[in-house]
Amino acid sequence: MGGLKTYLLGICASLALAGAAFALPASPIERVKVFATCAGRLSALEQYQWMFDGPASERTARRIAAFDDILAALLPYAADTGLPDRQALIWRVAAKTPQAGLMQDARFATDPRRAGLAAKAAEAALTACDGLLLGV
Repeated sequence: MGGLKTYLLGICASLALAGAAFALPASPIERVKVFATCAGRLSALEQYQWMFDGPASERTARRIAAFDDILAALLPYAADTGLPDRQALIWRVAAKTPQAGLMQDARFATDPRRAGLAAKAAEAALTACDGLLLGV
């Protein structure tokens, strides 16, 4: 898939998940997917911040810990309804990798249009997760 198509797909996926910030799915498995996805995105942000903004990475680490706590609470219920053992980790990594790529392109892409699209997609993906936690 071409680079621009990948970014547009990422934007669409991020916007689709944005609704999850306001209404969580009823299924325990789908809830785990939402929180694991956000934990993965935040992990990418934290690693990016280690390079450019150390204090921000510490705040992000606290947010990741909150998502991890919620995941730990949800996993037994999701496992009871058929969630495979490593699926949450798979979702987390599957979200982290494209988020890291978007942030890298936003910062280092030589094409301003590509950098702008990447920045918007990265921000939209993180914004979709912001409403899931209070006070972190």
